[in-house]
Amino acid sequence: MPDPVRLPYSQLDQLPDRDPEETAEWRESLDAVTKAAGPHRAAYLMRRALEHTARTEGTALPSLLETDYVNTIPTSAEPEFPGDEAMEARITAWNRWNAAAMVTRGSKLGLGGHIATFASAAWLYETGFEHFFHGKEDPSSGGSGDQLYIQGHASPGIYARAFLEGRLTEDHLDHFRQEAGGEGLPSYPHPRRLPWLWEFPTVSMGLGPLSAIYQARFNRYLEHRGIKDTSNSHVWAFLGDGEMDEPESTAALALAGREGLDNLTFVINCNLQRLDGPVRPNFKIVQELEAQFRAAGWNVVKALWGRAWDEVFALDTEGALIRRLGETPDAQFQTYATRDAAYLREHFFGANESLQAIARTLSDAKLLELFQTSRAGHEPRKVYAAYRAAVEHKGAPTVILAQTVKGYTLGTGFESRNANHQMKKLTMAEFRTMRDVLELPIPDSALEGDLVPYWRPAEDSPEMVYLRERRAALGGPAPARKVVPKPLPMPADKTFDALKKGSGSQEIATTMAFVRLVKDLMRDKETGKRWVPIVPDEARTFGMESLFPTAGLYSPKGATYDPVDRDQLLWYKEAKDGQILNEGITEAGSLADFTAAATSYATHGEPMIPFYIFYSMFGWQRTADQFWALADQLGRGFVIGATAGRTTMTGEGLQHADGHSHLIASTNPAALSYDPAFAYEVSVIVKEGLRRMYGSTEAHPAGEDIFYYLTVYNETKVQPAMPEGVEEGILKGLYRYKEAAPDAGTASDAPRLQLLASGTAVHWALEAQELLAADWGVAADVWSAPSWTELRRDALECDAARLDGEDRIPYVTRALAGAPGPVVAVSDWMRAVPDQIAPWVEQDWTSIGTDGFGLSDTREAARRHFGVDAQSVVVQSLAALARRGEVKAETVKEAKERYGL
Repeated sequence: MPDPVRLPYSQLDQLPDRDPEETAEWRESLDAVTKAAGPHRAAYLMRRALEHTARTEGTALPSLLETDYVNTIPTSAEPEFPGDEAMEARITAWNRWNAAAMVTRGSKLGLGGHIATFASAAWLYETGFEHFFHGKEDPSSGGSGDQLYIQGHASPGIYARAFLEGRLTEDHLDHFRQEAGGEGLPSYPHPRRLPWLWEFPTVSMGLGPLSAIYQARFNRYLEHRGIKDTSNSHVWAFLGDGEMDEPESTAALALAGREGLDNLTFVINCNLQRLDGPVRPNFKIVQELEAQFRAAGWNVVKALWGRAWDEVFALDTEGALIRRLGETPDAQFQTYATRDAAYLREHFFGANESLQAIARTLSDAKLLELFQTSRAGHEPRKVYAAYRAAVEHKGAPTVILAQTVKGYTLGTGFESRNANHQMKKLTMAEFRTMRDVLELPIPDSALEGDLVPYWRPAEDSPEMVYLRERRAALGGPAPARKVVPKPLPMPADKTFDALKKGSGSQEIATTMAFVRLVKDLMRDKETGKRWVPIVPDEARTFGMESLFPTAGLYSPKGATYDPVDRDQLLWYKEAKDGQILNEGITEAGSLADFTAAATSYATHGEPMIPFYIFYSMFGWQRTADQFWALADQLGRGFVIGATAGRTTMTGEGLQHADGHSHLIASTNPAALSYDPAFAYEVSVIVKEGLRRMYGSTEAHPAGEDIFYYLTVYNETKVQPAMPEGVEEGILKGLYRYKEAAPDAGTASDAPRLQLLASGTAVHWALEAQELLAADWGVAADVWSAPSWTELRRDALECDAARLDGEDRIPYVTRALAGAPGPVVAVSDWMRAVPDQIAPWVEQDWTSIGTDGFGLSDTREAARRHFGVDAQSVVVQSLAALARRGEVKAETVKEAKERYGL
């Protein structure tokens, strides 16, 4: 039996030590320093040594994950500030005032709004607007500008700046959160609601940081593939420290670090508060985030303290102040920001004699300044230094951890208070105090009524001239969204005709049919390079490996290894100009990729055609929130739910069996959802999608802001040729595929019915059609229903039009008009999916589906379990006829016994 492991031991013990005596001398030196000057001095020397070796060529040592609770950039190292600080302070003061006024005026209608977030972050935004954020008129970025992910709750400040710039009027501000009339301002960044201003929806917290990372990566993708030079386009994401608790916020940090996305900067507003209280009451969020980002390979810049702290740090010769700041939990520091000088002397500086000695040299006013106002995030020189360090850093993304006070300048009733996120207004007395703090030239007479006024300098004032000059120098207004029509030519018809001809005797799945179609489309000389295949590490499952050696998988480093399958036909080819985005096991990351590609037509003026293919269960169910944001961002492209349906995933079981993604997709107004049964339906739908999203019409010269969701199956079937005249029915959602045979039911009064089915269920309906005729003398027509959702939407539009006096009949009603007998609808989805159209079907309605959890078994057994196989369809059809008296009730029992149901 081996000896137990003895401590202490070191990982280094397994490496040969070529000079043990030298090693011992280093240890003895450290022991001596510890004994003479204390462990903190020894730690300081070791960190200095680590810092030195990190800068020494050829010395590779890992950096520390956590540093002292001080600024990364000392005041002595700050670059020269290039602007007029007094001028910018006045501009920022106007924006603070108008943001607070807008929300307060709206609160009279009970609309609310958020004040405290922008109050804390004002300088983080204003310094960027004055010196860093490039607009879309900047020629160096080719019309892309910078991409700004604005923190959702800070939107009042962005509206206030747009008002100062003349892009918004007082009437606009007075319609904040009043959108029903069509002229209002949305509460948060919503591109669909304000498409000339907002580019990125961010208020669903966590999605902004995730999307920003993949946007920066997609910018590189465009550049590496030679589509557009995005090297001068920078992505800025403004986030809250509380927001970083969302799993999506940190989900892709390693990707950004691994790929060296130095075109990306996170600015995290560390006001130490989330929505209900401190972010880390008993810990320190700044230190936690620093370690997390450093571990992921990011450059970290901490901007914590204002200049008032410099002279105090200079007094800290023993490191006592730094240690005290590092050990004070955030909730306690929040308390310090609200208490008097006596409290600070007792509870902060009273910890030891060294701190007390420092405190004795400081006035009460100085103590209050330190803890109540002196934060780096409130000083433009500190913010400028951090931003300059970020944009000049190469080889890694940068995160700026900027400390602020939530509710800053809003008065003692707001600043650092736990409830300030929910506080929606200031009293007129508080506005007077705010005016005095900001030194704004607003007379008392303007503050005598019940309605606080908006205020702005004259158009020819120095402030307005400066404001316009700075934005002109940076390429125009920001944020801004701009769409220039750039329609793409339609691929040749022959590309689509291949699937319309059918597969002959060969059995192929609709998943493979789609992949074959896209593979052909990617060969198109005009548009082929614009396709962006996106897959979360299941490309082989979907039969996409044939794309690997031709299109290549995107990697910014190419392939730094010798591929194990290089000698095979379908080898795993990674390339810097690769076209496929194979993202690993991350649906969230893949959809963030899709969003960046789907909105490239607006962000970069370069329309791209993304298709994102995934296990249908894991797409909508995992990332419905992101799909909603995609719709808000007006994204376009094809979303493919492969291996669809609840019974086609043989053996995979409950968590893989999708019977409801169409129901979730139906809730998204921008999603056009289809469940095609045949390859030719896939062809027709994709062609129409390209026309609508990437073509140009009089109604939509720049294309339509929609995206397509197609569910395709991995069950192989012979694909028939397309019948004549079914295109309209495919796109609208319903057409008669196969009428009952002339001899089905020998009597002239034989019972009749209509079988409606989508996707793979069409094959069950066709088998049921034969059984009904052969075994029961019943004639059934089979209809393919590629889109239950589009049928419903058309019907809803018709209902609304009829209220306005128009004579419009829903397509589904017209298509089924006069069809004899009841209607039985079947699909591989829960009944609620086909039930969407029931109100507009005049015939008696019955639906069957796969309600409940999925299970592992053969397809046949699973379909029998859910009661959707051909025999179950027959029994349900006979039951529908029995309810009408067209067959005997005993017939239903007889059929169940015959088929063993």
